Formats: sequence, structure tokens, C-alpha cells
Amino acid sequence: MSVIDTIKEQLESNDILLYMKGTPRFPQCGFSSRASEAVMACGERFAFVNILENQEIRAELPKYANWPTFPQLWIKGELIGGCDIICEMAESGELETLIKESAANSEATDAE
Repeated sequence: MSVIDTIKEQLESNDILLYMKGTPRFPQCGFSSRASEAVMACGERFAFVNILENQEIRAELPKYANWPTFPQLWIKGELIGGCDIICEMAESGELETLIKESAANSEATDAE
């Protein structure tokens, strides 16, 4: 499986996915820390990929996403943005709404 196939599979398998440096409990950069805190504050489960442990994804995802930096938040296979966008959306309440809607839709789909 190619790296792009792996990325596509991760995006298809996880409605809320944060590509970051480190983990939500142990972020390895300030931007990833702020982004993961904003996502965690929404109160829903989310998946994450520590790009420091996967250099191929770290190299290929910016090309695939047309987004040069990390972290990257993806919801329902769509790139939402990086740290600044995530934090702005969190401040406005938009992030929580988007994440809760995505999580509710996931649960409804899982129940069918």
C-alpha cells in the first residue's frame, strides 16, 4: 500500500482526525498542543496520527492536502486547517458544533 493510500484509508476510517507532532497527551510542539487542546475541549473522541513516528506521512501529507504545515485537522475527509484556524474556530464555537455534528452523524451511521 502506498503512503497516499494509507492517508486516504486513515481519512476514510476516522471522521475526526488530527495529524500532529506527538500525541494529545504529549504534544511535541506548541502548535500541536494548542490544536489538540481545542479539539479535546469539544468533548468528542477523535483519532490522531503522530507524524514524528511516520516520516513518510509527514513528507507526503502536505502534498496531498496542499497544506504545508502541521497540525492538520480533518473532519469527514475534509481538511479543516491548521492550528490558527482550529483555534479561531474553537473561540467562535464553530469547531465544537462541527465536531459534535460529525460525531453524532458517526454514531447514527454506526447504529444502522
